[in-house]
Order: sequence, then C-alpha cells, then structure tokens
Amino acid sequence: MSGPTSSRVLERSDWCEGLMTLTLDASAPFVPGQFFNVGLKSGETVLRRSYSAASAPHQSLQFLLSEVKSGELTPKLFQLGAGDEVWLDPQPLGFFTLNEVPETKRLWLVATGTGLGPYLSMLRAGALDTRFEQVNIIHGVRDLAQLAHREELTHAAPGTTKFQYIPLLSGPTQNKIASSLSISEPIAPLPGRITTAWDDGSLERAAGPFDQDCHMLLCGNPHMIEDMSLRLKSRGFEKHRRRQPGHFNFEKYW
Repeated sequence: MSGPTSSRVLERSDWCEGLMTLTLDASAPFVPGQFFNVGLKSGETVLRRSYSAASAPHQSLQFLLSEVKSGELTPKLFQLGAGDEVWLDPQPLGFFTLNEVPETKRLWLVATGTGLGPYLSMLRAGALDTRFEQVNIIHGVRDLAQLAHREELTHAAPGTTKFQYIPLLSGPTQNKIASSLSISEPIAPLPGRITTAWDDGSLERAAGPFDQDCHMLLCGNPHMIEDMSLRLKSRGFEKHRRRQPGHFNFEKYW
C-alpha cells in the first residue's frame, strides 16, 4: 500500500462562501461511494482528513468541501488555488457503495450539504443507469446558493421518472424563495428540512412512497441520519447488514 503522494489543484469552483468543489490533477481506481485521505503538509507532518470522491473513477479526483472555521485542515484548503500542492493517499477506503445495496426497485439517495459527494460519483460513473427502476437524489441545505451541482443534477433528471432530483431549503427565509422558484424552475425546491418534509408527507409526494421495494442511503449531517433512522425504524424498516438485509444504510460526516 503506497503512502501519500503530492498532487496539484487543477480547478476550484466556489458555490458560496465556505463551500467549494476542488478538482485535483490526480486520478485513481475506486468504487463510487468510497473516500480518500486528503491533506496538506504542515512542517514534517501531513494534516489529513477523509473526503468522499465526487468524480467518476479514473477521472480527475473531485471533492465537495465545506469549510469548518474551527477546523485544523479545511480553512487551509480554502486558501488553495490552481497549481497549489495537495497530498493524497491514493488508496480508496469505505463501503458506502452500491455493492452493499440489496436488490431493490427504487433507490433513495438522501444527503445534506457535502454528503451529496458520493451520489455525484455514482451518477457520473453511470452506476445508477440500469440496476434500479427509479432513483431519487434528495439534497437538503439551508440556502439556495448551497445547492452545489444543482444545474448538473437538474439536467440529469429532465422530467423523466427514472431519475428525480429533489432539493430542499431549510433556512429561515427559504420558504418564500422555494415558492417563488416554483413558477420559473423546472425543479422547485421543497421548503424545510428533510425530516420535516418526511413528517408532513411532502417528500414522499415528490419522490413516491417509501415501501418494501425501496432502499435508502443517508449521507451527511449525523443528526439528520439519526433522526431519519428513528423515523424509518418507527415504520418497520431496519438498517441493512450483510447478514441481515434491511432497507437503509448511512455514512455520517464529521
């Protein structure tokens, strides 16, 4: 197993303050949903943290990153520009992949914030194209500007029933924004948190009912994951395990 290697920033795309997509001049084989250790050199050591790849395998590695002001690494990453050095451990890790999803008809990919990253990788790799009858990509954020890769996801679901992109806005002023967008936008965001939209039924009205023919992947904020896990269990669904198939699985961020 090789250690960290030096790579360079190929491109940086800022969505809003504290949210960016970073593309490196490195590629590696991996399974969509896996993560890599990314870091910066600090003296004789390398500060590292794990980030899910948002790119397809063998393409330039891409990561959707959120700045944690109090963090040791991300404020430094947000100072980078094209050509700057980044250290990468090319060994992919993790099991949050479609290989771990049991046979199912409808797949729900539920994310908050940068938890969208692994789902972008799955979509870009074509891994969602044939196996499932329907795929719902559900992305919850506070503000409209935080809907990273929104245009790409909108065009991936141009009014078809195969793919559905369902964004949600939970910020205090977002209900009005979501309503005003419904006339001009092909895909209007739902107002509220993912859990709120689940509780009031608006999420299932948009995505279709979640039943025994569905499987849900949850990625992002651990509070969302814990709250949704409780809600799923209250309806009789269980966490998936290899020896005991269930209807949902998750990967917590931070």
